[in-house]
Amino acid sequence: MARHAIIPRTAPFGDTERASLDAVLGAASPIQRAWLAGFLAGLDASGAPQAAAAPAAPPKAAEPLTILFASESGNSETLANDMAKLARKNGFKPKVVDFADLEIASLAGEKRIVAIAATWGEGEPPARATRAYNELMGDGAPRLDGVSFGVLSLGDTSYAEFCAIGKALDARFEALGGTRAHERADLDLDFETPAAAWIKDTLKALAPPPSADNVVAVDFAARAAGDEDDVEPSREPRVVEVIDHVNLNSSRSDKETIHIALEFEDGAPAYEPGDSLEIYPENDPALVDEILAATGLAGDVALRQALLAERDITTLSATTVERFVKATGHGEAQKLIDSGEAKAWIEGRHLIDLIQSFPAAITAEHLNTITRPLPPRAYSIASSRKEVGDEVHLVIAAVRYETHGRARSGVASTHVADRIKNGAKLRVKLKPNRHFRLPQDPATDIIMVGPGTGVAPFRAFVQERRAVEAPGRAWLFFGDRHFTHDFLYQLEWQEALEDGSLTQIDVAFSRDQPEKIYVQDRIAQHAKELVAWLDGGASFYVCGDATRMAKDVRGAVVKAYQDVKALSPADAEAAVAALERAHRYQQDVY
Repeated sequence: MARHAIIPRTAPFGDTERASLDAVLGAASPIQRAWLAGFLAGLDASGAPQAAAAPAAPPKAAEPLTILFASESGNSETLANDMAKLARKNGFKPKVVDFADLEIASLAGEKRIVAIAATWGEGEPPARATRAYNELMGDGAPRLDGVSFGVLSLGDTSYAEFCAIGKALDARFEALGGTRAHERADLDLDFETPAAAWIKDTLKALAPPPSADNVVAVDFAARAAGDEDDVEPSREPRVVEVIDHVNLNSSRSDKETIHIALEFEDGAPAYEPGDSLEIYPENDPALVDEILAATGLAGDVALRQALLAERDITTLSATTVERFVKATGHGEAQKLIDSGEAKAWIEGRHLIDLIQSFPAAITAEHLNTITRPLPPRAYSIASSRKEVGDEVHLVIAAVRYETHGRARSGVASTHVADRIKNGAKLRVKLKPNRHFRLPQDPATDIIMVGPGTGVAPFRAFVQERRAVEAPGRAWLFFGDRHFTHDFLYQLEWQEALEDGSLTQIDVAFSRDQPEKIYVQDRIAQHAKELVAWLDGGASFYVCGDATRMAKDVRGAVVKAYQDVKALSPADAEAAVAALERAHRYQQDVY
């Protein structure tokens, strides 16, 4: 939504002048506006002839600043745009660049660079950033002599390689000759407050030294346009009601996949197919009570509520152990750290294991210090507003497993599967993903690869294309364990084939035959047809597991190009990389 114009069209100014005045006054505080009004009134009231002003020195050009982001879930991109807004107010001319679109050679011509980078999985760059990241780390990277830089690193302390990508970028910029303007910050999931402070301090560090000529030119047109582009959904969570809760697997399946429909009383947010919805879950009450019993704090009602809804009581990381030792002074736990065995010990364990293995006097304050805030969990939206109105549909697989003789479960998934029923309330927040979008032209063909719950966004894609009567073809690759028990939304796909919103579906049920068959195997079987679709302009989408599936699918597409077009491995890789750079190969992986 555009900002409301302040200067009316009837004012004696041209369109460009009105836009400039709107940009200045729209960003001004009430005190600044009052001062300006009084100043102009006083100037007019004086009646004194105005002396010719001495020619003013031309204003300094706004200082260029390149803000790079490497993002998987969108947090780095959000922070990059936040930094750009603040940078404009501080006399910079910022340019925000996705690593997916970055030409590495261009960095040599920059003056100031900020990189905001997330780490994915066990120390890997986000999928879209892989190409540029590898080029930057390679021998062909340009020198960065004379470039000032800063790196903000986002990660998750539950992974051993915490903030590995940000650390690597920071070291690489320095090795290439850049000068660190501000120290790197490595932030966990509760990054918002420290990130805002880091951004503010880094802009101060990157600012040029003051001079007598302190008038800075501001590109008002760019600023006004940026204000329109920067409008985004509220970051505040909303409460929704669960109006449908269905297990999509049969009773004989060894899996449990929950379809839930959520209704927004005051209208669903303006989500698009490809977006996600974050759920704010609660911890398992039985696990909370076990922790309270182990610490002797079972009677603390306020603490119990905090552990249920506010604190992460499952994640166990090296940082958690260090905080535990600092809070309790436990000698044996300290030995675990000193021996270097902590990393191996925490594998497959949770906070309750630490507390029970190393008994200590623990207070409510200690538990608050040891744990981190309970983060929301994001799930791909499985519906189109054009078909379901003010609802949002999600597909959530219940995570259950056993390690070290103890049953474990996913926080959000089992909260939804076990403790949420029709009529229940949930706190949620929209998480847009503009990098996983249907083609603008509905006549464009699409190929979708979504095994298991990875099929969620493609249900939304098909609903959207049906609603707009898209003339383009749609091809779905779906996979799971058993055809009879695990074919999620089977009847809907059959209906879509009948009404033409889905052209073709190829399935891979891995446990229905002696040899396991996966979606990448089906891609290999249909290599010639798939390459023909892509050569004809189709867009390719992958959603699901990042650890193996997404890599195997990409490898299958590369191999398809190699075999069908008789390309070398390097040329086949280049063909798929070209699809990625053209945003015709998109991934939403987790």
